Amino acid sequence: MLHFGALEAGGTKMVCAVGNAQGQILERISLPTRDPENTMPEILAFFREKQVSAVGVGCFGPVDLDRNSQLMGTSPRRPSCNGEISHAAPLPGGSGGARGL
Repeated sequence: MLHFGALEAGGTKMVCAVGNAQGQILERISLPTRDPENTMPEILAFFREKQVSAVGVGCFGPVDLDRNSQLMGTSPRRPSCNGEISHAAPLPGGSGGARGL
């Protein structure tokens, strides 16, 4: 059976879920948003363990989708809800992020 991943990338938390083709959510976790070096390994481990076929990403801000850009797959510098500035954060599949989920 095919399983698909979903990531809601937010300023305070990252919600990861796995579902099936019938739209059923099979598992869901919520991780605190921290710096990419600490947050991304947890997200990637979750999806790799579930052996998902694809992951859809919803992001609270703009994402650079230009395949010719060195920042492709990142979300540019932006303020978070706690007032700190978050720099370009790599998303899965982007040149700044991990590939091969």
